[in-house]
Amino acid sequence: MKLFTRTKPQRERVRRTPILVILLALTGGGLICGCQPASTNRLQGYLEGEFIFVAAPHAGALESLAVTRGAQVQAGDPMFTLERQAETAARDEAERRLSQARANLADLKKGRRPSEIDSLVASLKQAQAARELSERELVREESLLTSVGGTTEQAVDRARTTRDQSRQRVAQLEAELTTARLGARADQVTAAEANVSALEAALAKAEWDVAQKSQYAPQAGLVFDTLYRPGEWVAAGRPVVVVLPPQNIKLRVFVPERQLGSIQVSDPVQVFMDGVSGSVTAKVSFISPKAEYSPPMVYSRENRQKFVYLVEASFEPEVATTLHPGQPVEVQFLTRQP
Repeated sequence: MKLFTRTKPQRERVRRTPILVILLALTGGGLICGCQPASTNRLQGYLEGEFIFVAAPHAGALESLAVTRGAQVQAGDPMFTLERQAETAARDEAERRLSQARANLADLKKGRRPSEIDSLVASLKQAQAARELSERELVREESLLTSVGGTTEQAVDRARTTRDQSRQRVAQLEAELTTARLGARADQVTAAEANVSALEAALAKAEWDVAQKSQYAPQAGLVFDTLYRPGEWVAAGRPVVVVLPPQNIKLRVFVPERQLGSIQVSDPVQVFMDGVSGSVTAKVSFISPKAEYSPPMVYSRENRQKFVYLVEASFEPEVATTLHPGQPVEVQFLTRQP
């Protein structure tokens, strides 16, 4: 049986191997430690914008676009206009219907025309003259009745009936003249007034529809994007222009749990950006009460070190105009460190 034996060079390599591994490990560890950056209190964050999407409540083809992407606008500046032929026609129709209703109301309040009233006055005078004649005829017939053969009871009754008819005719015409001067009944006038009010509301709605086809800047800010070109069809409620007001740019950073207790709302924050010398200042505006990336139930000391909380900070408007959403930044809270 032949035994395997190591030669001298092999034994030397075996003895040198552990020493070489240890030296390489120590050297590599030193290199790794030497490459790590110096510890700082800065956290990694980013800028975010809360955009305003400007849209029209009605559909239509984009007729004109008054702004371009990247432009600065002031509140009230025109932004875009959609075609509005249908809305304009509806407004014109509402105006005409309202004019008609107002004319009808005025006519009901005026009563009959002057010529009709004059005709009733003339008829009343005729009836009054006929009444006076019938009264005289009745007196004459009654005086003749006392004379033998002067008249008959039948003739007296006929005169009395004529006199009564003349009186009723006068009363009828007087009532008609009073009614003609009063105009329509109160219920009819009330109904006409309600109709006018309804048509006024319809006209206001039609005018609002026309006005909504032209949109204006709700706030001053940057035109972040335009989503349609002139001639394209825009559905109702679809945004056409995206505006970013300076005050809507904010800083977002996730803060470790151990540092959260030293941060309060309104605390100053230093923000460092690539390509910008120095820093800009912001103020903490929101601290989230909800932990991120946290285990669902276990709150041990080891797991608490993994908790991070969203903190937001706002900028002054003159500073925010130089910032860009999505830009990565470094953040340092000017507070007491734990």
